[in-house]
Amino acid sequence: MPERSESVNAFEFLGGQLCLDFANTLSDRPTAAPVELLHTYEDLLIWSQQANILNDGETVRIQVLAEDQPARAANWLVSIKQVRELLYRIFSTLASGETAQTEDMHQFNQILAQTMAHACLVSSETGFTWDWTADQDRLGYPLWPIVRSAANLLTSPELSKMRICASDDCGWLFLDTSKNHSRRWCDMKSCGNRAKARRHYGRKKGADGE
Repeated sequence: MPERSESVNAFEFLGGQLCLDFANTLSDRPTAAPVELLHTYEDLLIWSQQANILNDGETVRIQVLAEDQPARAANWLVSIKQVRELLYRIFSTLASGETAQTEDMHQFNQILAQTMAHACLVSSETGFTWDWTADQDRLGYPLWPIVRSAANLLTSPELSKMRICASDDCGWLFLDTSKNHSRRWCDMKSCGNRAKARRHYGRKKGADGE
């Protein structure tokens, strides 16, 4: 199994869609010092396992491959994080009520075409299901379900529920599935409570200064 880096404890899945959770693996985006959660390819494997992209056996097999080909694994990590930033640009733009940039969508469609070249159908108890081919690009496996998740979201009515956390120092993306569509925070226990505390402090400071 991959060794756990210090970043593993920071992994949270609050986005409501796989592609959004992946975009959220860079924290504190609006600040001067964003926090990277995927420092190594091993971090990516741990995140992928927690996200249910990989099972234990798949994680071990890809880990062995990464250890045997460290340069390729490092290159894949760079490429996968570049896709992460592309997805964040697209979804954060849409969440802001704007239109995604043509160049960003062109890049995404190229990546989608490359991704779906690895897709296949396999027999299941109920008929057929989607799977991915095991080939020489197996180090890229964690990316493929993320890209397909993004394509599914972009073509889903759920896209209208896209939100950006209202905290000034967060920037995480999530789907607002609340009953009255009033969710403002990625997590009320963290960002929401911090914002409430800041408002309370501001009111108290203003009152003390009167």
